[in-house]
Amino acid sequence: MGEFVRVEVDGQIATIRLDRPKMNALNAQVSGEIAAAAAEVSGDGAIRAVIVYGGERVFAAGADIKEMAPLGVAEMAAYAARLQAALNDVAGIPKPVIAAITGYALGGGLELALCADFRVLGESAKVGQPEIQLGVIPGAGGTQRLPRLIGPAKAKDLIFTGRHVAAAEALAIGLADKVVPDAEVYQAARDMAAQYANGPAVALRAAKQAIDRGLEVDLATGLDIERLHFASLYATEDQKNGMRSFMENGPGKAVFEGR
Repeated sequence: MGEFVRVEVDGQIATIRLDRPKMNALNAQVSGEIAAAAAEVSGDGAIRAVIVYGGERVFAAGADIKEMAPLGVAEMAAYAARLQAALNDVAGIPKPVIAAITGYALGGGLELALCADFRVLGESAKVGQPEIQLGVIPGAGGTQRLPRLIGPAKAKDLIFTGRHVAAAEALAIGLADKVVPDAEVYQAARDMAAQYANGPAVALRAAKQAIDRGLEVDLATGLDIERLHFASLYATEDQKNGMRSFMENGPGKAVFEGR
């Protein structure tokens, strides 16, 4: 357990909890602790779904500008590489991941949220990539993950202006998957995670990897990736149980073991 990032496990759902007062700014220590948390939940087979949460007040208001401002080019290249690597570790968690967003998710905070599979926002949440207002651009995935999620034109609008986006607009443009009252954000994320916690863990991992890798390649290669994952699942107990249950009891009644 890190000083500012901890993993809390409740049943089959883990929460990666950011807790660096006052605004969960992502400094070098926090990024290292995020990477460690991602490794922990990835390696624990009992964990079936993951929530990334900054608490009731704020998700993460951005990177630590005071730490970054005095760095030179070489130092910043190394700094950015470490932050990118940490967020890549979150994106690579082989389980469903939900970002539960209250308050601000700006700059590096939004880039962290973009690494999740889904984003639940409170009604008063604000998200954005304001780096342009500092004379720089997003450096931890914003220029790459954001256009893949909402399309290049909408991503350019957010990145070129640096404006804050309210929850309703985030939902409309596909940046949020659900908007709920602020007090219900974490529970809504848990409810979403619970949909996957009893599912076939190996198949869920394969589906996530096939989708994520397929988005990076041409269609023909993506179809090859899908076919190989699909065929490999016929070596799992969950496939045998799932198809047997379907034939004997109808759809939606299988009990999966995650093997």
